[in-house]
Amino acid sequence: MALKSFIEVHPDSHFPIQNLPYGVFKPQPGASPRPGVAIGDYVLDLSQIASAGLFHGPLLNNSDCFHQPNLNKFVSLGRPAWKEARATLQKLLSATEPTLRDNVTLREKSLVPVSSVELVLPVQIGDYTDFFSSLHHTKNCGLIFRGPQNPVLENWYHLPVAYHGRASSVVISGTDIVRPRGQAHPAPGSPPYFGPSRKLDFELEMATIVGPGNELGKPVDINNAEDHIFGVVLMNDWSARDIQAWEYIPLGPFLGKNFGTTISPWIVTLEALEPFACEAPKQDPPPLPYLTEKVSKNYDVALEVHIKPAEHENSSVVTRSNLKHLYWTLTQQLAHHTINGCNLRPGDLLGTGTISGPEQESRGCLLELTWNGQNALSLNGVDRKFLEDGDEVTFTGYCKGDGYTIGFGKCSGKIIPSAP
Repeated sequence: MALKSFIEVHPDSHFPIQNLPYGVFKPQPGASPRPGVAIGDYVLDLSQIASAGLFHGPLLNNSDCFHQPNLNKFVSLGRPAWKEARATLQKLLSATEPTLRDNVTLREKSLVPVSSVELVLPVQIGDYTDFFSSLHHTKNCGLIFRGPQNPVLENWYHLPVAYHGRASSVVISGTDIVRPRGQAHPAPGSPPYFGPSRKLDFELEMATIVGPGNELGKPVDINNAEDHIFGVVLMNDWSARDIQAWEYIPLGPFLGKNFGTTISPWIVTLEALEPFACEAPKQDPPPLPYLTEKVSKNYDVALEVHIKPAEHENSSVVTRSNLKHLYWTLTQQLAHHTINGCNLRPGDLLGTGTISGPEQESRGCLLELTWNGQNALSLNGVDRKFLEDGDEVTFTGYCKGDGYTIGFGKCSGKIIPSAP
């Protein structure tokens, strides 16, 4: 019999009892942030559950991890504590358990309508790294910029390519994104263009939230890497293609990328995603031993991108892709990040890079969808090559189970004009 909650959850909800993603919220303006889990249309306030003494397992009993303004302390505790918390919460929220169901006072204090809360960043992000893990995206970018002779560089097949991003400009879903200003390629005989980006783009990504870190100088073994991953969020790594194209040689992305990165508020745990694990694509040539996994897996997470043009009521779906298309797995990304001894810390953010699939409609950014502006997309009769001021971009992600959906909610942002 399927697990069922005493809280009514719509069949299409992203947040059934099988999910229970973690986030951080303020119950009202001016209140202190505290951890919660999403269940249907409610947030369960974990600080109230902890204060009631209901986390009484050996690892969480007397812990103050749910009385913190973020999830960093909890994610640092590791998988045994995460499993203990999940088992406790699923029992408390189940239809057959009276402890919370029949305690009216505690229910009223701990279950808050999600429509009335402010969701904030779930972790304090110390460091942010963005990978380049989709073969389809890599190949399309290579075809656009280098041509068919050598679209994928040799090193790409041997390691998960990445660059270090800017943690300070990671923002929560719903935050407006100011169109960046910067330099772009000059016209012949002229100085470089300077002004608002003319090629502003989204990038459909997901991102790992790091749990326990590793000591400086001590890499994480590839077959233990999963124990260092707390969960996954949706991520939009906004990109100014014209600024990036002019600046990135020889050191890589800088101002074309670090003006804003949006993540969804709910962290879906690997335990919730496990029923949707699937075999990762075969890697040819085989990876080096430090990247060779006993079990190489991705997750079957359906992804969509919607764009609502400025001054329009309705959005259009422009991309349908899937996390399972990644060539380099989440665990390979994490293990590679540490192989030189780099120390990861709880709450670090590791982006997958743009997730594109093999079909044209599964391309994960406008750069690919419009082939760098050569072909316009039609959005309810409005043409777009790149994003215009007032456009709103929304990502969704979900897995369909037997009678339930494991979802990530939304990751959205609206473009607003550059500051003068």
